[in-house]
Amino acid sequence: MKGAYLMNILVIGSGGREHALVSKLKESIQVKKIYCVPGNPGIAKIAECNAVDINDNNALLDFALTHNIDLTVVGPEVPLANGIVNVFSEKGLKIFGPTQSAARIEGSKAFAKDLMAKYNIPTAGFAVFTDAETAKQYIAQQGAPVVVKADGLAAGKGVVVAMTVAEALAAVDMMMCDNVFGSAGSQVVIEEFLVGEEASILAFTDGKTIMPMVAAQDHKRVYDNDQGPNTGGMGAYAPAPIITPAVSAQVMREILQPTVDAMVSEGCPYCGCLYLGLIMTTDGPKVIEFNARFGDPETQVVLPLLDSDLVTIMEACINGTLAETQIKWKDAAAVCIVMASGGYPGTYNTGDVISGIEDAEKQGAYVFHAGTVAAHGQFVTKGGRVLGVTATDMGIKQAVDKAYQAVGKIKFNGMHYRKDIAHRAIRKDLA
Repeated sequence: MKGAYLMNILVIGSGGREHALVSKLKESIQVKKIYCVPGNPGIAKIAECNAVDINDNNALLDFALTHNIDLTVVGPEVPLANGIVNVFSEKGLKIFGPTQSAARIEGSKAFAKDLMAKYNIPTAGFAVFTDAETAKQYIAQQGAPVVVKADGLAAGKGVVVAMTVAEALAAVDMMMCDNVFGSAGSQVVIEEFLVGEEASILAFTDGKTIMPMVAAQDHKRVYDNDQGPNTGGMGAYAPAPIITPAVSAQVMREILQPTVDAMVSEGCPYCGCLYLGLIMTTDGPKVIEFNARFGDPETQVVLPLLDSDLVTIMEACINGTLAETQIKWKDAAAVCIVMASGGYPGTYNTGDVISGIEDAEKQGAYVFHAGTVAAHGQFVTKGGRVLGVTATDMGIKQAVDKAYQAVGKIKFNGMHYRKDIAHRAIRKDLA
């Protein structure tokens, strides 16, 4: 690479997902320097972090132009929904992510469901409502269990799986009458409740070709044995054994490629990372949701298994040459254990000193920062999900053991983590 053109990369975001992205991008021999806005203390060890408002498109554009950024990677959904890709592209800047109109696949659940219905992409039966009373009448007719979703972005909190009619009616009141999620809840989607094991498939796409990554499975419930309230994710592992080669081929044929083709037909081609939340029903795989970006914590287990240059793949997506790009994966497994503040996802403490991160890293684990801040030379807690401790090994069981050994080195007041991450995969291994 001597004398070759090296790139300045900008990563937008501040969580564990962005820490994993920066870590993988840093492995590329094409990279000169990585900037992250706003970043976090873990990212600051391997990239330059700057305090920029990621919801201010002009501030982000100014930063990119001032710092001669060659490639921008968008982590969270809000800048995508705000049209950051359009703003950068209009100025001739390379940016990895979907346009504002394409990002509606996450930003509007009604848009995504209507798209799937129109193009026969398998998903739960649904109805869309802008009036609370009509929505309640529909729930009374349908009965429970039923799923109530705020149409817009609600920071991952806009979904209620209602096991009773009363819970469903209360969810409609919360979203449409009490405006808990603001304008995001002015329209709701009410869905059929599906039963089955869930999995996540992230995929690279240039708008025509789509290439799935290693399938992952995350753990949404806060307590062991999938008990307690839903969270942003308490851990994940990859590959997910439930996504067999046959299932993967079916998902590609019935869901991923038809979705990319549908977006072209609708005049909003989708480029970037498409996240597919999947449920394995007795009728086959169905879509729970699409996200317009890398998932969290799935990214923390999928990217460590990537054996190709991430910069090359992202540029191929932007340039429309993904079909000519080879993507290799390690023959290994990865497990991420999320260490959370006590009380999460409810009320939790912040400002607690964290010790043992370096000791955990000496165990061969990645420690991705999600909710930390640096104070007086120490890391302290700042969020509900504090750290994502990820280990890779030849098999799931070995990766689980390695990850928990690393977790055992880390301490902070009131910390909580699940003790059964990847339990389904381990059961399948032992079966």
